[in-house]
Amino acid sequence: MYSTELCLQSSGSNAGENMNAPLQDCTIEEQRGIVQFLWAERVKTVEIHHRKLAQYGRSTMSQRKVYEWVKRFKLGQTHVTDEGRSGQPSTLRSRKASSPQEYRN
Repeated sequence: MYSTELCLQSSGSNAGENMNAPLQDCTIEEQRGIVQFLWAERVKTVEIHHRKLAQYGRSTMSQRKVYEWVKRFKLGQTHVTDEGRSGQPSTLRSRKASSPQEYRN
């Protein structure tokens, strides 16, 4: 399990004493958890992104991803991990041409 202290930027003092330290190096699941928490508190999606950007800087998820995760939570998703994918990756299959004329078009 990840500790909150791992997310606090080291400033030379005890992490528990510096409550205003910006967050860094948190997992994507932790960031999604923040999105879920703020969405549950009815914070607007754009505000969620602005608040995360202020704390995480360049390492924050994109605004598009924040919107995607808010949509997932609205649809009833409760976990913050990616769903596993099964089988082979999808591929594009084209139908065979039934006549030589179709190959030229």
